[in-house]
Amino acid sequence: MESTTIEQEIAKRLLVEGATLIFLNVPVGSKFGIDMKTWDTGEKFKGIKMIPPGLHMIHYSAVGKFEQVAPRVSFIHNFQKGEFVVKKWDVDAEDMSTEMISEAEMERLKSNLCYLDQFLGVYPFDIFPLWRSLSNYITEPLVKQLSPECGLIRSALELVADEHQTVKDSRRVQRKTLEEKEEDLLPHLKPRPGTGLRLTSVPEKGYPDGCSPQEMTKHSLDLTYSLEHMINEAGGMSHLVGEIQFSFLCFLLGHSLEALESWKNLVKVLCNCREALTTKKHLYKMFLKAFEAQLDQVPMDFLVDIVASNNVIYTSLRELFRTIEESEDICRTLRYDVEKMKQTVSEKFSWDFTNLELEDEDEAPVIVELAGQV
Repeated sequence: MESTTIEQEIAKRLLVEGATLIFLNVPVGSKFGIDMKTWDTGEKFKGIKMIPPGLHMIHYSAVGKFEQVAPRVSFIHNFQKGEFVVKKWDVDAEDMSTEMISEAEMERLKSNLCYLDQFLGVYPFDIFPLWRSLSNYITEPLVKQLSPECGLIRSALELVADEHQTVKDSRRVQRKTLEEKEEDLLPHLKPRPGTGLRLTSVPEKGYPDGCSPQEMTKHSLDLTYSLEHMINEAGGMSHLVGEIQFSFLCFLLGHSLEALESWKNLVKVLCNCREALTTKKHLYKMFLKAFEAQLDQVPMDFLVDIVASNNVIYTSLRELFRTIEESEDICRTLRYDVEKMKQTVSEKFSWDFTNLELEDEDEAPVIVELAGQV
């Protein structure tokens, strides 16, 4: 009864404060979703109502003329209280129209809202707490900073020749190995300008200028220098955690492979910092909470088969747990949070994190039999 009452109160509030997304002429049978929910559109579908104010991710995969499903396209919009957003489907382009909606048409649709209401799906607010746990560090400025200039996140990018890379490679041809020369036979491609995600990259040189060989070795084992560089580039610690969430959602909901690579790289750097674990405790508290929420949404077989194909997540976590185990100057609360995560991933994915003092020769996850499993 208490849960029902809370839901009724939320529904009443969203009737007044909730935003409305009108999406006209979406092909029947298309996949359309907001945040963690996806539907197959019917003939009467015209949008979503009662959207809680704040950032939300819209994603769709349209059905074409020959009933083929198009690659996923998504965008993040910061809905204001009572905002009325209108999008249209471009039949010729088989995508969302980029044309601005005129004020006259906007007013006409608003005046017909009582009629349109029956064709609008209700935002599934039962998934809202989950959505918040996966996006609470993402801000509107961060979305603008990381999203493609065109505003749409596409799972299938249009690639063009990278002339800059070709010129750069030709200047160092004399220093190339045979393997590098063979790779040059393949075309150098990059996303068409304005369509690629603008994510923070791991610095190519993970050490300061003038380092001795011993210092270079230290920075290759402890990535704190690279992490600090990435924090500055992202605009702060909370922004970096927000970027981890943004990359994960672009991968999970937007089906973006470049976002997946960015997510794995960010996780790897954060898990391979010994010094930062003592100097940036707040960052790691934010990261661990966000990362645990993400792992809870990834199906076990998907994480093992896809994300861990190069064992990045497993080996990164193993390195983090080893560092915590070997370090005596890690604060007690952070040590507790890491231990809690170790128990969670061990139980969910059947990964073995015993004997952390030993280096893995093949860096492969070890599957262990849990009690009660057949």
